[in-house]
Amino acid sequence: MITVLVSDDHPLLREMLCRRLNEEPGIEVVACTASADEAIVKVESLKPDIAIMDIEMPGLSAFEAARQMRHTSPSTRIIYLSAFVQDGYIQNALEAQASGYLTKSEEPDEVVQAVRSVANGFTSFSPEVRSRLVLDGDGVRLHNQVYTRAHLLTKRELEILGYLARGMAKKEVARILSISVKTVGSHTTHIMEKLDIHDRVELARFAVREGLVTL
Repeated sequence: MITVLVSDDHPLLREMLCRRLNEEPGIEVVACTASADEAIVKVESLKPDIAIMDIEMPGLSAFEAARQMRHTSPSTRIIYLSAFVQDGYIQNALEAQASGYLTKSEEPDEVVQAVRSVANGFTSFSPEVRSRLVLDGDGVRLHNQVYTRAHLLTKRELEILGYLARGMAKKEVARILSISVKTVGSHTTHIMEKLDIHDRVELARFAVREGLVTL
């Protein structure tokens, strides 16, 4: 039996996907959640084989959630499900060691097949995502990866930039990441200095251009 967690903040899609997967022989949906924060709690207690995660959910980043899930349940494999196919998102998914990245335009049968493939140790990417990837001696990476000013930032700074670009206050970012507001402020200062951008609106525009967030 392949156990699956589904996390998506859109109730209709979440419930339809959970119901469709439960109809499949050999697959059991053990939890349906509306946020990455809830998903982390469920993964820690239930340790499902597969976690299907929407990328754009409120609260904690789905990529940070994956890193925490690997710590509490190393055997759980991540499949991202998103309406967006952007290099920034794909890169983050690869860095989070995701086993799959599917677009929401896929047919339900394709999601079922992805679950079975990933459970058997393979990876699964939608054609739009796969066309941007290349396999070489360093593993799977983006094809023709372009390095921009975003590469001046650390992973933590990129994460904080994403939250700020989504309009979150520093206090809210601090709560989500379990760090102090002062630390968030320090990271923000470093981000602005490295990018030579000193306005939050411009920071948000930069993040959108880089494919770090969608607004």
